[in-house]
Amino acid sequence: MLQFETLPALTGGTLLQAPAQAAAVHQLLLDSRRLGQPVGAVFFALQGPRHDGHRYLSELYSRGVRLFVVAEEAAISGGCAAFPEAGFLLVDDTLAALQALAAHHRQQFRLPVIGITGSNGKTIVKEWLAQLLSADELICKSPLSFNSQVGVPLSVWELNSTHTLGIFEAGISEPTEMARLARIIQPTLGVFTNLGTAHDAGFSSPRQKVEEKMHLFQDVDTLFYCADHSLVHEVARQQLSTRRTVLYAWTRQRFLFDAQQADVLISIHDASADRTVVHVERARPRPQEHTFTLPFADDPSVENALHCLVVLLWRQVAPAEIQRRLDRLQPVAMRLEMKQALNDCYVLDDTYNNDLAGLTLALDALARQPRRGRRALILSDVLESGLPAAELYARVAAQLTARGVERLVGIGPEISQNAAAFTGLEGAFFPHTEAFLAAFQPDNYHHETILVKGARRYGFERIVTAFQEKIHGTVLEVNLDALVHNLNFYRRRLQPGVKLMVMVKAFAYGSGSYEVANLLQFHRVDYLAVAYADEGVDLRQHGISLPLMVMNPAPDAFQKLRQYHLEPEIYSFELLKAYLRAAEEGPMPAIHLKLDTGMRRLGFGEEDIPELCRYLSENAFRLRVASALTHLAGADEEQHNDFSRQQLAAFHRMTPQVEEALGYPIIKHALNSAGIVRFPDEHIDMVRLGIGLYGVEATGQQQDALRPVSALRTTISQIKRLPAGQTVGYSRRGQAVDFERRIATIAIGYADGYDRRFGNGAGEVLVRGQRAPLVGNVCMDMCMVDVTNIPEAQAGDAATIFGAGLSLSELAGRIGTIPYELLTNVSERVKRVFVAE
Repeated sequence: MLQFETLPALTGGTLLQAPAQAAAVHQLLLDSRRLGQPVGAVFFALQGPRHDGHRYLSELYSRGVRLFVVAEEAAISGGCAAFPEAGFLLVDDTLAALQALAAHHRQQFRLPVIGITGSNGKTIVKEWLAQLLSADELICKSPLSFNSQVGVPLSVWELNSTHTLGIFEAGISEPTEMARLARIIQPTLGVFTNLGTAHDAGFSSPRQKVEEKMHLFQDVDTLFYCADHSLVHEVARQQLSTRRTVLYAWTRQRFLFDAQQADVLISIHDASADRTVVHVERARPRPQEHTFTLPFADDPSVENALHCLVVLLWRQVAPAEIQRRLDRLQPVAMRLEMKQALNDCYVLDDTYNNDLAGLTLALDALARQPRRGRRALILSDVLESGLPAAELYARVAAQLTARGVERLVGIGPEISQNAAAFTGLEGAFFPHTEAFLAAFQPDNYHHETILVKGARRYGFERIVTAFQEKIHGTVLEVNLDALVHNLNFYRRRLQPGVKLMVMVKAFAYGSGSYEVANLLQFHRVDYLAVAYADEGVDLRQHGISLPLMVMNPAPDAFQKLRQYHLEPEIYSFELLKAYLRAAEEGPMPAIHLKLDTGMRRLGFGEEDIPELCRYLSENAFRLRVASALTHLAGADEEQHNDFSRQQLAAFHRMTPQVEEALGYPIIKHALNSAGIVRFPDEHIDMVRLGIGLYGVEATGQQQDALRPVSALRTTISQIKRLPAGQTVGYSRRGQAVDFERRIATIAIGYADGYDRRFGNGAGEVLVRGQRAPLVGNVCMDMCMVDVTNIPEAQAGDAATIFGAGLSLSELAGRIGTIPYELLTNVSERVKRVFVAE
């Protein structure tokens, strides 16, 4: 592990003050708001036009951070003496120091790394390659679009000894930047996606931009690209062909294939609204032909998928297996998505970036939509085209006309100033997004397909939300920022060196397994735990590479454990013997021994330890034990403290015997979320965080310190008046006994996971911030609430089932259950919407 005292040699800096205690570097911290475990966090005081990290030194020191990299000694308020326990490294450039440290970290791993660059599609190709290769590799990849001078170091820092493949994207906006990123990523393989107009303004010519991007691949073994991008093809052959780099190109033009300037020829055989059939001819390693079906029809997705397909062909994945993986390929949410909207409209959501080439591709997708009704475009200023404004918007106007766009909403000062270019279109222009939203009238849009295309700075996701507000139905909103807050709450309570296992079983307590696991992977938790092997397989196939413990393994899933590097919890001699038989056929992943100290569900009892130790000793050559664990029966309640202490004492008697039989130390863990808070002296080697991550503090002692992660919301479908004496719903349970009532039917029922016990007044929902009690029985797909005292309520209004103002804990108490049940019961048919503040 890298020590802080070694950083001067790596960064060329000067050690102003050594930390009071020798300190290993675990986390690279750039944002004081993202602080998790302060032990081992190194804060880099980055400086920019609008920020200066030196301002946060005192705050971070008060929160436990002890390692700092600074560029100005004078900015250390009070001098180093004011921070007696801290270590300070002075460097000329904190960003350069960050990059040097990441480059050193990358050098510690001898594994293949795919570097990806290009004008468009980098993130999609990266995400899809991770999906397609996850069955074969344990992958470390850039989170989201972390491809900048700051994002790349943070991404590469995630590499660890468990990974077998890295996939990182790199984006640049001016010369010299790529050389710095190349030193960090050090790719062995490369993918150049395409060449567009993004960031043209930062380069003297398109050729210079390609040449700069090509610096990423100066030392790769193989470069994958499309030879149809003639400038990319030309520069690749000029810069790389004289090196050891193999150029593995694909093309749709036969003359390039016949001239042996491309290795793969791809032709479109058939295309429909949702799929594309392609025919592939290969020249190397031997002539072959295949046919594949891509689960996409729009040109951007097809091109991105073909880049990935060519990589799979080069890796010699069997064609049938390639097709199986392609069939499971999932769209990446940050790119173009079709979403149902109000008044029979559909929105094509492309609120990720806005350059001229990207606009062209998005307009192509809009033009292919088979729906009736007119095509509309909501467009922000087109950024970084490198063209004079008049010429730029004349080009845009020509593209709109060519693709049958009939309506344009322009947002931004530049496009508004060039409104005259868009003759022949129904047009409206606004200086900024807020002005559009203030004037937005849903009734102005009917039966349209609307492309929403904007640069990230314009926040067009708010426009997409406005178009969906009245039709979104029932959704579970998962706040990822709140989840990180809760993670950090528990991390700060851990003893130094204690590892963290997080439970993502039961669809991550209803929140969405992959999305939560991906965030936890980025925040460097040590282990994940799932209930069944299939859950682990799904996470692996989505690119999750963290160590994974399976709590309820079955012998018929042992092959999957081996294939996907899943570590089972072994709790009985029968299961242990079956696992040993499986190990005779080939190496198996390490196991976790479940010890029963009083829960009396699963596990080896204290009386079983002698026989267990004999098995472990006799089979040490084919069995590796990662950890031993137990589970406390009453960790969340003070009345069971004595019993919990008895369980822990038994655990401490049993584990030394296991370690003696094995001949090596293992990880030991006993505490769940409640135990982390209530037994800080028993964190041992690792703890298991479950419901606490999702915003429920099981002991009730520190609930105010956590943030609710999930909010379940639906909509009012209709409001009826119920005269006195009449009833509503099945079995006539809902009655208007004394006076007329207003009854709202809301779009959620027990098929969505809403418990029937909430019926007949036991449950309440929030409508316009006020509580409305349930009336009558909960039905399969709907239920009724009394909004008599909320006269402003109307059809289409949102109804909060749980969330801010109506907590899970309160609702669970109303029906005599626990928050776990309410969360995990939310049906997977309920759409999950992930938000970040």
